[in-house]
Formats: sequence, structure tokens, C-alpha cells
Amino acid sequence: MSELTFEQMLEESLKTIHAGEVVEGTVIDVKPEEVILNIGYKSDGVLTRNEYTNDSSVDMTTVVKPGDKMEVKVLKVNDGDGQVILSYKRLAADRGNKRIEEAYNSHEVLKAKVTQVLDGGLSVIVDEVRIFIPASLVSDTYEKDLGKYAGQEIEFVISEYNPKRRRYIGDRKQLIVARKAEMQKELLERIHVGDMVEGVVKNVTDFGAFIDLGGADGLLHISEMSWGRIEHPRKVFKVGEKVTVQIKDINGTKIALTMKFEDANPWKNAADKYAVGNIVTGKVARMTDFGAFIELEPGVDALLHVSQIAKEHVDKPADVLKTGQEITAKVVDFNEADKKISLSIKALLTPEPREVKEEAAPKESDADVVSVDIDAVIAQQQDDDAE
Repeated sequence: MSELTFEQMLEESLKTIHAGEVVEGTVIDVKPEEVILNIGYKSDGVLTRNEYTNDSSVDMTTVVKPGDKMEVKVLKVNDGDGQVILSYKRLAADRGNKRIEEAYNSHEVLKAKVTQVLDGGLSVIVDEVRIFIPASLVSDTYEKDLGKYAGQEIEFVISEYNPKRRRYIGDRKQLIVARKAEMQKELLERIHVGDMVEGVVKNVTDFGAFIDLGGADGLLHISEMSWGRIEHPRKVFKVGEKVTVQIKDINGTKIALTMKFEDANPWKNAADKYAVGNIVTGKVARMTDFGAFIELEPGVDALLHVSQIAKEHVDKPADVLKTGQEITAKVVDFNEADKKISLSIKALLTPEPREVKEEAAPKESDADVVSVDIDAVIAQQQDDDAE
């Protein structure tokens, strides 16, 4: 039996490898763009940056150092130059596929950083598997600017798993919807009509503002924003502003809010301030053909009927009054139940009927004096005739 040469013994001591096989190697050299590994084969293995990660900006010297042990996948046993070509990311992707499959089947919530913002959605990577989250599944509301998610770590579930087509779809929307539903349930169990709560202005419309109460939105209608008059909600509220509101009504999941707090109700002392006969001052708030509404104070308006504006006939209030004009008038009617007050300027200009009658008739003392004088004159004439 012939003896084996040293080279033959060395070759026999080295293992045999095949493409697709997973082997363990030890890092013996690191360069910015590649790593050399001893894999126990007659040739060392080469792991390029492109086969390590999908991030082309990575400097390999910052992530791997000599002496590190790595599991890699054999792509080619001989690249033509006698080198073994290895891949780390493909091995990770194979294992990642298994990980994603398990997460898909168990509805596990995954967390990953957004690596790319695309026109139609977001891209994230989990264990070297690229997952796409369509714009429609990023949030429960329309997201105009997806750029704000760049670099952010987000949570999602796998809603579609198709390894043959390498199609992996993530869904963030259903997590948001589920969390909001839970928060809404907790909020509705906690709040009651009459409670004072804090919220944040979420949206402002022509008819009111939607306030985020931390689990559900409540509507603050324009008519409930103040005891006074509000021209437009946008002149009062800004999105993101913190406000204190009161729960006015709860109907299922609909919450009605108010800022017309009772301690600031201007009608609390109105009966004394605006009693019939009182002289008051206010500003013309708005006008109609039948009269002008006078704001006596924020939240308290009174009607000045067209017939009570002047002694002379007035066709319509706008002929003699202007919006914003300050006027003084007398209270001629007060209805606290219906919150109605009637005013009259005419009452200040025209005397009471009794006073007019007294001024038209002669005073009693004057009439008596005239009567006595006539009798005296007649008596004197009779004496003269007798003589």
C-alpha cells in the first residue's frame, strides 16, 4: 500500500461542500466591501457586501471582525478563480421566510424600521425579508405624506404571504383600528354626561370642531362653543390646540360636547339686569325686515321690532340702523323661559299715555280761577243795572 502525500492527506481531511449548503466559517480578513472566511475547505470563502445585506452603504469593517464565526450559504463552489462564493443575506432570507410564515399564521405583531418610502407605500425588512405596506394599509385615515415614516419603527401584521412570488404584504391599519376600538370602549365606560374633560382639536369644519378625547372624537358644534356669537370655528380653534370641554350628550359612540359652561351662563342674572322698564345699552348684531337683534352681552340678544325703532314710520331697520351700532333702549318685555327680550327706542322718545293726557288738559287750579273771574264780572254787571 502506497503512502499518501501530504497534499493528499490534507485534501482528504478537508470537507466536501456543495452549492446551496449551509456552512460555518471563521472570519480571517475584513475589507470595506468583502469578508474572507475559513470554511474548512481547500479554498477560503468570499462574502461580498451585496451578499451580506441589502444596505449598500454598509462598511463591512464596522459589522464584522476577524475571529467572528458566521453561518453562510454556499452559492458557488468555484467561481472560476478557485474561490467559494458565500451569502449571508440569502441564508437569513431563507430563515426569515420561515419567520414571516409563522408570523402570518399566528397573526403575530411584528416591529421593523421603515427602510424605504415609495409612491404606493412603505418598505420594511424583517430578517432580510422585504415586506411592503401599501399606503391604504399604513393608517386608518388617508396619509398624504408618507415621508414622515422614513426611519421610524412601526408595528404591523402580515396580511399576505406568498413566497413563490416573493410577495409579503404588511398591514398597520388593522392594528390602529383595533387599538382605537379598545380605547373607545374604555373611554365610553369612563365618561358621563356633565363631566369636564380635556381633549385636543383634531379637525375644524364650518359647523364645528372635532375633539380627540383619547379614544374617541367628540363634536363641539358651533352653537355650543360659546354663550356668545361665533362667526366661524376656525377663528376660535386651531388643530392641535388643547381644550377643556363638557360632555353634553352620549348617544352610542357619538359624543356631543359643549363649552357653554353653566357658571358663565349670562342668563343666570338676566331677570334683574333686563327687567321690564330698565334702560339698557347694546350693539346691533344683525337685522331682518321685521326688526334688529341687539346684543346686550355675549349670549344675550334682544329684539328691537321695526315698529319700536322711532316715532316715525320705519320701513326696515337697515334704513336707520347699522350693524355694530350702539343703541340705548327700554326693556318692554322679558321672557326668561324662552330667553326672549323685547326692546323699544320709541318708548324713550314718546311719553306715557297718561302723561300726554295730563299735559293736554288745563290744570285744575287754573280752571277754578277762570270760573271765579266770570262770576264776579256777571255780578258786577247786575249791580250796575239795578242802580
